[in-house]
Amino acid sequence: MYAEERQQAIASLVMERGRASVSELAQAYDVTTETVRRDLAALDRAGVVRRVHGGAVPVRALHLVEPGVGERDVTRAEHKDAIAAAATDFLPRSGGTLLLDAGTTTMRIAAHLPTDRQLVVVTNSVPIAARLATVPTVTLQLLGGRVRGTTQAAVGEQALRVLDTLRVDVAFVGTNGLSVRHGLSTPDSDEAAVKRAMVAAANYVVVTADSSKVGREDFVSFAPLSSVDTLITDPEISPADQAELSDHGVEVICAGGPT
Repeated sequence: MYAEERQQAIASLVMERGRASVSELAQAYDVTTETVRRDLAALDRAGVVRRVHGGAVPVRALHLVEPGVGERDVTRAEHKDAIAAAATDFLPRSGGTLLLDAGTTTMRIAAHLPTDRQLVVVTNSVPIAARLATVPTVTLQLLGGRVRGTTQAAVGEQALRVLDTLRVDVAFVGTNGLSVRHGLSTPDSDEAAVKRAMVAAANYVVVTADSSKVGREDFVSFAPLSSVDTLITDPEISPADQAELSDHGVEVICAGGPT
């Protein structure tokens, strides 16, 4: 295989998977890791992929534009349903407290809350609050502030002041990107500030994110991987990514299939 052919194949693989590591690519194309790094450098210069620590992601993985809630809700919906169902294993006992971050996967967690225990739920999500407002076993606290139309999440100083006073059993947090180097990240700085405060307020942090988010690095980092206790994702996460996250102390659970 000529270098140009290999680079085209590498670019296609990265686009398809959302991320590929240097070691995976070297094994796949039977070349040295140094050759792969040269290929990735050439593809990065051409604007085809973006090099990140240990591999590459599509150029679109580093961006400032967020899809709306409606678009995200139908994207990888089956994986999100499985992730939400698995997340219920981390709910506190009756009388416990939890934070639900805004997002389409955390919205599904709200739909899975059991009715056999009393829970205090704090959220900055208008749709989640609307869903839980009439659930008799839920004591709901909706964080105030400016509501972003894109994510329907409350952000700003009002939300941050309340979060600064809280300590909850568990926080279920969504993310646009997750990588070893950049941690958890999202395009909007106001949303990042609220997510950062949620992580700081929790005794236990569960990140719910499908595998397309792994390896992505968005504009603003809101938490390092060391803040994450568990990642619930789908079986499409690569073995290399799963091993790397585990090496950094994150429990990785693949919902909807074998681990």
